[in-house]
Amino acid sequence: MEAAMKILMVLTSHDQLGNTGRKTGFWLEEFAAPYYVLKDAGHEITLASPRGGQPPLDPKSDEPDAQTDATRRFHEDAAAQAHLGSTERLSTMNASDFDAIFYPGGHGPLWDLVDDSHSKALIEATLAQGKSVALVCHAPAVLKNVQSADGKPLVSGKSVTGFTNEEEAAVGLTDVVPFLLEDELKRLGANFSKAGVFVPHVVRDGLLITGQNPPSSQPAADALLDALAAAKADSAA
Repeated sequence: MEAAMKILMVLTSHDQLGNTGRKTGFWLEEFAAPYYVLKDAGHEITLASPRGGQPPLDPKSDEPDAQTDATRRFHEDAAAQAHLGSTERLSTMNASDFDAIFYPGGHGPLWDLVDDSHSKALIEATLAQGKSVALVCHAPAVLKNVQSADGKPLVSGKSVTGFTNEEEAAVGLTDVVPFLLEDELKRLGANFSKAGVFVPHVVRDGLLITGQNPPSSQPAADALLDALAAAKADSAA
């Protein structure tokens, strides 16, 4: 049996949807799909969030029409629920302890992980060590303040995707979010591409893997598996 690789999944701790009085958090499919893709491939998963403990679930992602095979599996998996309920504190995580990082989305990260200095340092160190970072849906927002080695925005000149302006309009939150992700990534100089509204779309640019929306969660995790396999092959060569 090949040695398991160590994957860090970083979730939001933010549960307020702007000043609407409604709840937000992470999107269940964007956690569950990659969790099982990586787990079923034999990898070891550590979960972390800014505050540690139970991260807030966006209630909309738990509604009947948002369910997928992965979310249904999670609801029947007491061990996975216990794992999610006891995330580590993000500030205690060290990039050198992991082979890759995966960021599920949901609207929560727009308010906390975007400006989290530990998240920024973790991504910069992971990429500097030649290891992959994958982010799906709203999670590419956490790249906003991340810099490349030359001090420029990490996404400048990089091919990326993320939750689009059309998708934000479709969920009626254009005027609620602190910024529109598509506009922000373009402002930072990214080469932003997209498929249709809620159509799966994944972009891989070197060590950076981004997925557009919830249906892109599993393909983004599959892309990370490919990157891990390639990294393992390179190290064995």
